[in-house]
Amino acid sequence: MKAPQILTFGCRLNAFESEVMRGHAEAVGLSDAIIVNSCAVTAEAERQVRQSIRRARRENPDAKIIVTGCAAQIDPDKYAAMGEVDRVIGNEDKLAAETWIPGAETPRVSVNDIMTVRETAPHLIAGFEGRARAFVEIQQGCDHRCTFCIIPFGRGNNRSVPIGVIVDQVRLLVAEGYREVVLTGVDITDYGRDLPGTPRLGEMIKRLLALVPDLPRLRLSSVDPAEIDDALFGLIADEPRLMPHFHISVQSGDDLILKRMKRRHSRADILGFVEKVRDLRPDAAFGADIIAGFPTESEAAFANSVSLVEICGLTWLHVFPYSERPGTPAAKMPQLSGDVRKARAAELRAAGAAQVTRFLDAQIGATAAVLIEKESGRGGVGRSPHFANVRIDGVAGPGEIVAARIIARDNDTLIAHKAA
Repeated sequence: MKAPQILTFGCRLNAFESEVMRGHAEAVGLSDAIIVNSCAVTAEAERQVRQSIRRARRENPDAKIIVTGCAAQIDPDKYAAMGEVDRVIGNEDKLAAETWIPGAETPRVSVNDIMTVRETAPHLIAGFEGRARAFVEIQQGCDHRCTFCIIPFGRGNNRSVPIGVIVDQVRLLVAEGYREVVLTGVDITDYGRDLPGTPRLGEMIKRLLALVPDLPRLRLSSVDPAEIDDALFGLIADEPRLMPHFHISVQSGDDLILKRMKRRHSRADILGFVEKVRDLRPDAAFGADIIAGFPTESEAAFANSVSLVEICGLTWLHVFPYSERPGTPAAKMPQLSGDVRKARAAELRAAGAAQVTRFLDAQIGATAAVLIEKESGRGGVGRSPHFANVRIDGVAGPGEIVAARIIARDNDTLIAHKAA
């Protein structure tokens, strides 16, 4: 049976949810559908979603196009008004099996009030199409209201997945041959505050690793430095299965801008987190989300973001030129020009790329355990524990973990031979 086509935009949580939808759609024989799992984090993300919808219709005139995800949740009328779209489904409804059952009474728009949702329903999936690593949802939504962010209105408030459900999901994926699992959500370091006993993220991970001893590698999608618990710091120090790459929700390196963003951390908090993690795990690598050109950002404030990248050695940055999101407080603040935002984003990306080069060059001569993700030419390409891209000659078999001796760097990729 032909499987539905799914176009996934945005975060790793969307990647997980796309597989949930794939299973529901295949179970009811919905083979002629194109499901667009949208993102609303920036105006550019939404532009790409709309562009993909139009392209999908041109290339598939007879297909049923269903739009879901954060953009559909936040502004369903916008997508329902597109002539290319047959159906619009909200973020809660998209995960319910009954939503996908065909019928004459199926509503064209199925979007509820996401702020009324209080639980996260369990969804067990056996794998991810075309991926060597698996993503596991551990929580949904966010209780915080950063002034630039529209995502809580697409995802609702914080809702954590019970530990037992997470363990069952990871066990299933390990049984299917997955060697690395990435824990994902909207605000994973807020995990557990809504559960009985309020278990924190570190406590949950400790139990997960104890109950699934066959899982070789566990990775965190993103962390908020304001919410790291002591148990998680303990795992960073003592648990080799927790990968030594930590992607930080930084957003800015300037205290005044952080305050105007309504972030809960300061520049000193970022510096302190990086220093503490490196004390516990000297080989740790760090990535970061940073916004360029936030309203009122002065040259000096922007320079503080660039210097933070350099001081902390932040690699593999996700840099976003600030994007006004209607309905957010930041959209009402004095705005910088688009040219300034783009120029600052380019400067931040260049600073991050320089840190990547510095980090990769320091790996030459070392041995790394590489998870092979795909075949490429004469060998395989995968990721090291530090999230570095590695090409290993003479190695194939996506999903394998291979000991590799790093011998060189080719731009942003390390070159390696299989270690003896």
